[in-house]
Amino acid sequence: MTTRRRFIAAGVAAGTLAAPSIARAQTVKWRMVTSWPKRLPGPGMSAERVAERIRALSNGRLDITVHAAGEVVPAFEVLDAVGNGVADIGHTAAFYWQGKMPAAAFFTTVPFGLTPSEHVAWIDAGGGQALWDELYRPFGVKPFMGGNTGVCMGGWFRRELKSAADLRGLKLRSLGLGGEVYRRLGATPQTTPPAEILTSLQSGVIDGAEFVGPGTDIALGLYRVAPFYYYPGFNKPNGTGECIVALKSWDALPADLKAVVAHACATEASYALAEMERLNAMALEALTREHNVKLTAFPADLVAAAHKQADAVLGELAGRSAISAKVHASYAEFRARTAPWSRVSIEAVLRGRA
Repeated sequence: MTTRRRFIAAGVAAGTLAAPSIARAQTVKWRMVTSWPKRLPGPGMSAERVAERIRALSNGRLDITVHAAGEVVPAFEVLDAVGNGVADIGHTAAFYWQGKMPAAAFFTTVPFGLTPSEHVAWIDAGGGQALWDELYRPFGVKPFMGGNTGVCMGGWFRRELKSAADLRGLKLRSLGLGGEVYRRLGATPQTTPPAEILTSLQSGVIDGAEFVGPGTDIALGLYRVAPFYYYPGFNKPNGTGECIVALKSWDALPADLKAVVAHACATEASYALAEMERLNAMALEALTREHNVKLTAFPADLVAAAHKQADAVLGELAGRSAISAKVHASYAEFRARTAPWSRVSIEAVLRGRA
């Protein structure tokens, strides 16, 4: 072999050996912590799909390992874990943080608030995302919509509710501002992690629980001990799941990987809502036909009392801080502006279809 050919061969071999090393060096590995049991239908699967989409869209350059609640941190410590650098990304729900920042609840749902499509419109086209970013920045994270469980149910109860008075003294698993409404109606809200709801119902630690909707609730088996399933979900008319990314990790990404993360989250927000419509319809049929669940409307006086209390709760929240006032004003204005259209569009169509 000539000297020139030996040089070329050596160069090709060196290049072949170097290529995998370069690829490995370019791979960014992230840890995702979540508030959900492993692969829970609805939010648990949203977390998995976000990670899978990011991996696929980045051609493996951004690789995310997903951890269920409790594997790295408890369900309600996801915000701190991501903000403090324990994890790079989290999948959770904004209203878990209302103790740290009261306005956070608006970015999941509030009692008698925006429906899923209205909520997306507020976030994406009504100024909501900028307020969300502003609210979360002091905690070191950037938020995205990363799923949606749709309109939620009112909850599971061990015994029948015949009037608003029957709520008094009940211990209910209820989070967000809906929990505060229940408190003002005489119940005692509990912040039970999702994985512990069934055992808490079985042991009598709680008398009832609201979580999401049929497609997710059925997987937790709540119908086994609480046969009364109530609607409407006035406490949670929307179910946005959030992805929160550590600002330090976010700022370190190149522009194309930032676009990948944003696109994967947005795609999941849309897909999850469609998937949950299907799962909720199937699960509701199974619950009522196979598991003898008693599907029941809340008593009218209970809903009316809840509506009155919700107005007071939201008004008081607006006075908690300057950012709370900004978020409340934006949300309330958007709800008022969209309400007339919703009445003559989706509400009227459903009423006519029925």
